[in-house]
Amino acid sequence: MMALPGGRHLDSITLPGQRLHLMQVDSVQRWMEDLKLMTECECMCILQAKPISLEEDAQGDLILAGGPGPGDPLQLLLKRGWVISTELRRIGQKLAQDRWARVHSMSVRLTCHARSMVSEYSAVSRNSSKEMGQIEKLLMEKCSELLAVTERCLQVENEHVLKSMKACVSETLSMLGQHFGQLLELALTREVQALVRKIDASDNIYTTESTTGNLFSLTQEGAPLCRIIAKEGGVVALFKVCRQDTFRCLYPQALRTLASICCVEEGVHQLEKVDGVLCLADILTDDSHSEATRAEAAAVVAQVTSPHLPVTQHLSSFMESMEEIVTALVKLCQEASSGEVFLLASAALANITFFDTMACEMLLQLNAIRVLLEACSDKQRVDTPYTRDQIVTILANMSVLEQCASDIIQENGVQLIMGMLSEKPRSGTPAEVAACERVQQKAAVTLARLSRDPDVAREAVRLSCMSRLIELCRSPSERNSSDAVLVACLAMGIQLQVKKTKISALLWLLFWYVQGCSA
Repeated sequence: MMALPGGRHLDSITLPGQRLHLMQVDSVQRWMEDLKLMTECECMCILQAKPISLEEDAQGDLILAGGPGPGDPLQLLLKRGWVISTELRRIGQKLAQDRWARVHSMSVRLTCHARSMVSEYSAVSRNSSKEMGQIEKLLMEKCSELLAVTERCLQVENEHVLKSMKACVSETLSMLGQHFGQLLELALTREVQALVRKIDASDNIYTTESTTGNLFSLTQEGAPLCRIIAKEGGVVALFKVCRQDTFRCLYPQALRTLASICCVEEGVHQLEKVDGVLCLADILTDDSHSEATRAEAAAVVAQVTSPHLPVTQHLSSFMESMEEIVTALVKLCQEASSGEVFLLASAALANITFFDTMACEMLLQLNAIRVLLEACSDKQRVDTPYTRDQIVTILANMSVLEQCASDIIQENGVQLIMGMLSEKPRSGTPAEVAACERVQQKAAVTLARLSRDPDVAREAVRLSCMSRLIELCRSPSERNSSDAVLVACLAMGIQLQVKKTKISALLWLLFWYVQGCSA
């Protein structure tokens, strides 16, 4: 029995034998005849919406086939929301191609999805607000308007008329998308509020663990949801968990969720308001916490000090705890038992060196150069280009200090940094290739800065650095086809020339650059 809009079903049509009795009542017969026609029209619309090309439409249908379970409003909203967003995008594409039959059939399907989302969410959620009810009404009105106008377009052949109607369809589609976005945001906000209240009020480990896990899953859906969580008090509730000894076993999970939320400025603002930096410093400096807990705290530090977030420059509370945090992170790098822990700690240090130059001086005093360079020889801690990217970032930022050069020479750092000029991806994935490019570029920048010291310049020449630079400039494949690496290598070559080393090699390097870097 197939359900249709308005609560009708296919098997509600009267059979011929049943209609004999109804012949005596004209009004009932007329109503039944009209109902049959209306149902058949709906059936045709449903049939038109069936995908012919699996390549294009199967994905959305498969998602619905494995729909959310009963009583799971969050998953329902996320899955239906994803499908409706996809349908809106596809309708826009078909509209641009003037494929009116597809636009109409997909509009029918969009309406079905929207109606299903509204009815299913109403069934599993608590009483909806007046504002949600109004937006639901506006959404369904726009869906009906879209159906009507696209159906009219099917019967129009005049191109000028179709052009004017196309603008009308586009405007209706835009308003529909706007109402859908508002409704989805309101519904998700409602569910996030319930989760946050549950975490805030819970004194049960299992309840808090489950609810925090649900909140973390939401953070993986993207920045918009992270903003909602931050706005609705998610950061406050999670730091409350991290300040209770009874929830110690949940610290890693809570901190991981906080790191995800703080990818948006709203999350960092909330962290600042609840003295989150002080809490992170307490966790990092407390050796009674597990390594996993301190590693997750380092991940939060790395997130809130990210140079990609302009708001991090105004974290006044961070300056007060920076020395404690930097000291704890260097210790975590030194004692890390795995590559993941070292990556999180070194990433936090790398971001802090961008955050404030004072951090570089602290790192020098803490012998961080020795710790980092020793780790480069430990495959258990440093085994990916992502980790080497963090290490060379720290070294590049520290290399502006004069004392840094002597420390690097003492730890045989020039040779290790030169080895990074040969960084190559293993898998060939875009992310790994990009990481290798960054390692090569920053290694060249680091060496260029350090070569201001004559001892470093001589050591670089002794290790055949110029030969490697020429090779990188001549062969795009050697530098992962990166122009940024090329520029960095040229800068390094110029710096070595200033120190009166290998002028002829530099001329060769410039020659290959002028020749377009061809062999």
